[in-house]
Amino acid sequence: MDSGSIELRKALQLVAPGTALREGLERIQRSHTGALIILGYTPEIEALCSGGFELEVPFSPARLRELCKMDGAVVIDSDTWMIRKANVQLIPDPTIPTNESGMRHRTAQRVARQTNIPVLSLSASMRLISIYVGKLHHTVEEPETLLARANQAVDTLERYSQRLDEVLASMAIFEMREAVTVRDIATVVQRMEMIRRITSEIDGFLSQLGDEGRLLSLQVDDLLRGAASERALVLRDYVADPSMLEVVEERLAALSGESLVDLAQIAESLGMSVYDPADLDEVVRPRGIRALAVIPRLPWRLIQQISDRWPTLSDLRELTAEDFQQIEGIGPYRAQTIVDHLRQRANAASNPNLPW
Repeated sequence: MDSGSIELRKALQLVAPGTALREGLERIQRSHTGALIILGYTPEIEALCSGGFELEVPFSPARLRELCKMDGAVVIDSDTWMIRKANVQLIPDPTIPTNESGMRHRTAQRVARQTNIPVLSLSASMRLISIYVGKLHHTVEEPETLLARANQAVDTLERYSQRLDEVLASMAIFEMREAVTVRDIATVVQRMEMIRRITSEIDGFLSQLGDEGRLLSLQVDDLLRGAASERALVLRDYVADPSMLEVVEERLAALSGESLVDLAQIAESLGMSVYDPADLDEVVRPRGIRALAVIPRLPWRLIQQISDRWPTLSDLRELTAEDFQQIEGIGPYRAQTIVDHLRQRANAASNPNLPW
């Protein structure tokens, strides 16, 4: 997410239902008046202000509503939440392009583009709240509309999460049978990337819903429990060069919607060469990091040391408890636990009806 999108999301959080600013905006809407509000007080903003009067009063919804009865803009210091100016005329650079028609919205867009400070514009006739941040423009939707869209996205997230669990369970079996293919890995990563994108969309809704989205946020947290760590483990198991993990994440995030359905392009993003469709069926050996990570009370530093010494899951399955004890910090009990766990996973892979 670029800096402009981050600033827009912060601004959306400020006007979310339940916040003092949103209450002030709703009071303005109920009075059927418009408003122009600057959410930041910098020397650059001060240089654009003409007329009006200086203030140094704490923000409150009632004060905002009263000050917006006048035609000029209100400037709020969003760091201290003090109202600094009211009834000011804003004079941005007139050469800055704008696609708005109303004077208030044209001024808001130009000020936002010139200063990168969030600007709110309320339409008196249409009762809409518009947010301008840099080159971005967003119209605030009603909580009921947002909630409906968010619930739909959560339903989609739940379906994808279930499908991911299914392909992960299958891949765990294939790993123990040494039969994991490039296609299997690409399919798992595809599901994970789709879940990441859906989650990002839901986060945008939750930013705007504020208090209205608390229960939905808990539901999303429950669906995603452990998802981030699982994604990291899969990438560590199959990305050829561990130092390239951050680059791989960037490549996956940059894939277009069309590219994301192409398993060959996903494999390429992971650093796996796919020159022919048949290459997707090439067998790949995992490092075994996921298999080690689920062992209770096995610290990450020991998992790394084990993986550095025995770089594939196939190597790990051949080891005895005595072999694992060569790693400092692994005693007889912990070593036997690792051996028993790997043996149990191998038995479960040979008989899928057994519990993992």
